Amino acid sequence: MDTDPDREPAAGVSHPAHFLHEAVYPLSTSLREIPRSEHGIARKSISREATQVTERLQQAGFKAYVVGGAARDLLLGVSPKDFDVGTDATPEEVRGVFRSARLIGRRFRLAHVRFGREIIEVATFRGLAEDGDEDGDRSVEKGGRVLRDNVYGGSVAEDAMRRDFTANALMYDPATETILDYVGGYDDILANRLRMIGDPETRYREDPVRMLRAVRFVTKLGMELDPATEAPIRELAPLLADIPPARLLDELLKLLLGGRAWEGFRGLVRYGLWEPLFPELLADPSAPPVLVEQALKNTDERVAQNKPVTPGFLFAALFWPKAQAEARRRIDNGQPPVEALAAAGEKVFDRYTKNVAVHRRFSTMAKEIWMFQPRFERRRGKRAARLLGEKRFRAAYDFLLLRALEDPDLKEMADWWTKVQEVDDETRNEMIFGGPRKNPPRKRKKNPGSPQG
Repeated sequence: MDTDPDREPAAGVSHPAHFLHEAVYPLSTSLREIPRSEHGIARKSISREATQVTERLQQAGFKAYVVGGAARDLLLGVSPKDFDVGTDATPEEVRGVFRSARLIGRRFRLAHVRFGREIIEVATFRGLAEDGDEDGDRSVEKGGRVLRDNVYGGSVAEDAMRRDFTANALMYDPATETILDYVGGYDDILANRLRMIGDPETRYREDPVRMLRAVRFVTKLGMELDPATEAPIRELAPLLADIPPARLLDELLKLLLGGRAWEGFRGLVRYGLWEPLFPELLADPSAPPVLVEQALKNTDERVAQNKPVTPGFLFAALFWPKAQAEARRRIDNGQPPVEALAAAGEKVFDRYTKNVAVHRRFSTMAKEIWMFQPRFERRRGKRAARLLGEKRFRAAYDFLLLRALEDPDLKEMADWWTKVQEVDDETRNEMIFGGPRKNPPRKRKKNPGSPQG
């Protein structure tokens, strides 16, 4: 569930549109109703659960539509990941209609309506108010950011304008199979254009994460950035330093694990957004090491094949150049290779994760992959045999293959470990022990999961 599809922690209050500032949000709120005969999205394209939510809310006297990226994706021929609902009902009123609803969030409450394992996220419409209102817009500058509060109670038009990009502001009514468009998002989608609602610079200052989202949507959906939407990004990229590190990680993972990791990375570099996330991590982000490039491309291939991927493997690749350099220094000073890599990992993750909060479980996996690498050099005896059954073998082996792309001296070793997995037991024992084993250990049950995991 994408809990932040179009609703960043930016402005939002319940006052008429005449309070809106024209330089920030568009004042033209004319509604365009697009019938099914024009847009082609049938009711059956919407999840049954989302349709039930809109129907029951409408029957209870509320307005309710499928919002966010669902209509956008269907128009682009992409299967939506989620079907979220927007309504003028408050979270408490949603819970009154659905006994299974659970309210979440502190600053802006949402309702999660559960249908077995399926969850439909229901958000109350938000609006816009004049500056200084006690319940609404309290614009405060901090490090170049405009800080605003979230308040519910807006009209349908205000909620549409409160969203980030026009493509994300379409609302679909399953009851009438009609798309509601207040911001020109339908025409932008047909033109393959990603355009910010309102003044781009102000909207980026309001929430700098929108710059990362712009790159994600462009790479994910194959859209082109509107020139005005694109123009301020490089200049405003340093504002990402003011964003909570955990939120940056969340947005980064959406970009890297969505099937367009390599293009997403290149987009971050092109717009100057990579360095604010990981300053000096890569010597030249515009020409990353082969290992980094191939790790990102391999991740995209796995997503395309519906295979699992893990952030730990990607971080192992991204942080490897710094970890390898630090480990070499320690090895030259007499520290054993495995210990050197463990210590190097601690140092580089501590140094280069100030702005993006890489979870401990991801950094731990990366370090385990690195510490495995010296052990591949031992290809005879019980220790070599044990490697094949260890938890991180497949991920570490995949990483060895990436290293061999950069270092030809590793190719022979990588080929040996490839072959030893492919041959029969007799040949494998010959390769490792020089002949059959007298008391071979019981085979560990293979995990059918990800080679990266």
